Amino acid sequence: MKLSEIELRIIHLPLVRPFRTSFGTQTSREVLMIKVVDDNGITGWAECVAMSEPLYSPEYVTGCLDLMKRFLIPALKSKAEITAEEVPVILKPFLGGQMAKAALETAVLDAQLRSQNTSLASYLGATKDRVECGVSVGIANNLEALAEEVKSYVDAGYRRIKLKIEPGWDIEAVKHIRNLHPNIPLQVDANQAYSRNDGKHLAKLDEFNLLLIEQPLDEHDILGHAALAKEVKTPICLDESIISLHSAEDALALKATTVINIKPGRVGGYIESVKIHDLCVKNKIPVWCGGMLETGIGRAANLALAALPGFTLPGDTSASARYYKEDITVPFVMDDGYLTVPTGPGIGVEPNMQFLDEITTHKEFIK
Repeated sequence: MKLSEIELRIIHLPLVRPFRTSFGTQTSREVLMIKVVDDNGITGWAECVAMSEPLYSPEYVTGCLDLMKRFLIPALKSKAEITAEEVPVILKPFLGGQMAKAALETAVLDAQLRSQNTSLASYLGATKDRVECGVSVGIANNLEALAEEVKSYVDAGYRRIKLKIEPGWDIEAVKHIRNLHPNIPLQVDANQAYSRNDGKHLAKLDEFNLLLIEQPLDEHDILGHAALAKEVKTPICLDESIISLHSAEDALALKATTVINIKPGRVGGYIESVKIHDLCVKNKIPVWCGGMLETGIGRAANLALAALPGFTLPGDTSASARYYKEDITVPFVMDDGYLTVPTGPGIGVEPNMQFLDEITTHKEFIK
């Protein structure tokens, strides 16, 4: 395709409730949106999942905006025509920036598939028409507030609960929820909050029959995770550490993980995500699709990925109402613990432009 225009805009969406993790509390979601237009007027949409500050990842919204404008988009513009499959190759010389790269790749892929009247789910190799839903629960002010929030999600039909933990908010919180909900699939996410010396402490979680402990140590500490996996019985799952197919290969070779959370933005896009999925299927490693508080644009694309056969655990792809009073697309509504995978061309959804314009704080066009 030939790109004729790229639109970059930043929006602000308030969250239904504050979302606290070991690296901070969010009350709203700042999102960098990307729209590409080809020479036939076909548009493609994507969102960059970077946060406002470099806390979860080195990337952040205004940094991604600058990286796109200064380097990534000029590299794409230097080619007379491009395909989505070529985008990662064209952008590879620029180090890092997986979230920025993933957003551009996805927008081009959305436009390309719309021109071919093909859904993203079909393109990626999806085998399911609906996806089992899990929900991520932030750190609460007290156990009673945590129990109330978890109960609301269980009553709503979510099929897996993930509790955010950190030192001082872990064993008792998990014990409390497990006693209240002895049969619900339950896992925890530390977001790198622990050290190599915390193995014996984290082993106390073994009695609660958890699906997994997600990213307990620093993202660079693959050997530490391998050592920790020998101290605890609960499966170790890597999130922040998995930034590419090669990093996944290394983690598996070192036995640092037995479950992988695939986040398209974190690994550079959906094309790389499928490669990691295929690697894990080959090695009989279960995978699931993580979430980054996406709007309906990102949620639609994640559903397409989560419909691949290797995604055997419920992910973080929740209903729109979990995070937002009003989504920028038609809201995704959960039915019996599942979300339906979009089947329309591309990602299968369109933004509500009137609402999008209302919440836009910055917009610019690149011809």
